[in-house]
Amino acid sequence: MKALMQNEIRKDNRTLKQIKSALFGVAVGDALGVPVEFKSRQEISQNPVTTMIGYGTHNQPPGTWSDDSSLTFCLAEGLTNDFCLDEIGQNFVKWYNENYWTPYGEVFDIGGTTKQAILRIAKGENPELAGSSKETDNGNGSLMRILPLLFYLYNKPINVRFEITRKVSSITHRHIRSIIACFYYLEFAKQIIEGRDKFDIYSNLQTFVLNHLTNLSINPAEISLFDRLLKSSIYELDTEQIYSTGYVVHTLEASIWCLMTTSNFKGAVLKAVNLGYDTDTTGAVTGGLAGLLYGFENIPEEWILQIAKHHEIENLAERLYIKITSC
Repeated sequence: MKALMQNEIRKDNRTLKQIKSALFGVAVGDALGVPVEFKSRQEISQNPVTTMIGYGTHNQPPGTWSDDSSLTFCLAEGLTNDFCLDEIGQNFVKWYNENYWTPYGEVFDIGGTTKQAILRIAKGENPELAGSSKETDNGNGSLMRILPLLFYLYNKPINVRFEITRKVSSITHRHIRSIIACFYYLEFAKQIIEGRDKFDIYSNLQTFVLNHLTNLSINPAEISLFDRLLKSSIYELDTEQIYSTGYVVHTLEASIWCLMTTSNFKGAVLKAVNLGYDTDTTGAVTGGLAGLLYGFENIPEEWILQIAKHHEIENLAERLYIKITSC
């Protein structure tokens, strides 16, 4: 009995570290990218990002995170209570209208699709229907914030994981393409915390995710848009073949490519940010996976200490951990 209890304690401590790794991984990657957001790859290559800097594009101090982390924390906050789509949606409204979960009491960055969805929720729209279902509205706004859902979904069967992912993505992005991207990302993250090698995960998902999407009778044309992940080895591509725009497929591909072609947290997030253009989101999405893969202790401490509200983020991680382990 004593040995069993010790194993459970070790398991619980690992879970807390994983939650911290995910939340801080997102925030650090985001904050590294904020000062150079919208700069081209060529521009950044003349003065590459090598550490946490400030000001630049949004004139914010070092360690400032954007809407990516704000909405990630709003989702995590909602998951500290019983799962409720309405509460998560209202957290997003509070962020936009009341500066809830902002680094310094100001919303300084928001995507158009996300903004319109939040405005619809504020007017009383069902959050599951608030996000746009237009093909043209497949930005990375749901992918960038989806990672905390991993800890709620972890022990649920795959059909439930997909359905809840669909609902949470749909708060802002309801098109199947965004939902698939979120699903793939969370399944990759799930296998990371199961302790699998990243190349084994990549190979596993080519069968696992593809089979599930096919069984759901999703339009094959939509599934084929993910062929570079599901049917080939994206990590063999050159930098010039990786795109870092705000398009959800590009962001997912870039984050997996950065993870697969580096060997530590710092290398992964810096590679992501130096791709240019949508630097904060590519950094955040990469940072979440890299945080989980390499662990909280391998996120540079000086970067964590520079992150705005790092004590509040740590407290959020602890509260989410308490909720997850009490279920």
